[in-house]
Amino acid sequence: MLLPAGARPLQLGQDGADTLTVRWSHGHQGRHAVRDLRLACRCAQCVDEWTGQARLAPDAVPPDVRPVSIEPVGLYGLSIKWSDGHETGIYTFEVLAELCQCAQCAAAKGTP
Repeated sequence: MLLPAGARPLQLGQDGADTLTVRWSHGHQGRHAVRDLRLACRCAQCVDEWTGQARLAPDAVPPDVRPVSIEPVGLYGLSIKWSDGHETGIYTFEVLAELCQCAQCAAAKGTP
């Protein structure tokens, strides 16, 4: 999803154990598989800052990983503390929108 200027999450919720929902200020209803969000962390522990290569091995993330807490970071992102102990990543609103897996965004990306 292309994030409109000034858009921000208004409400976060769980839809079952493995899906995070995001209600955006511009009306979009986003959906994210929580394990996919964890695997998409772009912090220096998960992605090499110099090469951009992933440092996080997918098999190191438990299949049942889940957010323990979610806190705002300024007016631009969210910090998620994960059940696997990871907590250094910041998901900017732009990245969160880019990672959206709702039916509308999946269709726009050409993914099922």
